[in-house]
Amino acid sequence: MSPDDSAHAKTANLVGCTVEDKDPLGSAADRGAQAVQIQLGDPQSWSAPTVAFPGGAGALKQAAEEAGVRIYVHAPYVINVASANNRLRIPSRKLLQQTLDLAAEVGARGVVVHGGHTTKADDPAVGFDNWRKAAEAINLSCPVFIENTAGGDHAIARRLESIARLWEALEGHDIGFCLDTCHAFAGGEPLDTVVDKVMAITGRIDLVHANDSQGGLNSGRDRHANFGEGLIAPDDLAAAVLGAAAVGADFICETPGDAAAQGADIAWIRTRLAEGK
Repeated sequence: MSPDDSAHAKTANLVGCTVEDKDPLGSAADRGAQAVQIQLGDPQSWSAPTVAFPGGAGALKQAAEEAGVRIYVHAPYVINVASANNRLRIPSRKLLQQTLDLAAEVGARGVVVHGGHTTKADDPAVGFDNWRKAAEAINLSCPVFIENTAGGDHAIARRLESIARLWEALEGHDIGFCLDTCHAFAGGEPLDTVVDKVMAITGRIDLVHANDSQGGLNSGRDRHANFGEGLIAPDDLAAAVLGAAAVGADFICETPGDAAAQGADIAWIRTRLAEGK
């Protein structure tokens, strides 16, 4: 990323949504999206990532640049680099690296990955140290953004105190943060204050997964809802959006429904951003 491009990224908050990887740019146009989040292959599989776009990674990168659409990639859900189990942790690192490398080829701005978890039998410190080892081992061919999660007593990135321990372990490594509003709310954090609290810990919010929540505060339920149809107070959600926009984040809606439903959520965010200026 050039210095000029980096400066632009800090001043222009683009808004988009998660789309299928076969025709992400067509889906972006249908929804009025300036950014898209895709997955490179089956998110529940250990198979090497792939690009479904006709012509492959290079063609997708060129087409996205021509369309003016930013691409983000979500890493497979099976990845758990925090695990104390070698048979899970080592393949997780390998798959994360493969995803980073292919994401770089498609011109992605970043790869979102879940923080992972340990088990009841594990010393929690093992999970944080395993993330440190992963950060030392992987080649950041594309930026990595760790996403907060909604549930799990042994999740690495659910509670703010755990995120703080994780960032202590990652000190000196250029690892980013993705704030999921549904996950934060369901994980126990009120949205009107969450941005300031996260910034105090990580110093950065690189991307926001902007979602309403079907579950209540601290419910632990990872169930996204369209804006106005969930349990997050609209003013609190707007506060999180404006706070994250002020620190340069883009927004990806991971909300359910068709192009019209997701397009309405994108428009909701843009309206809040305009009102906040």
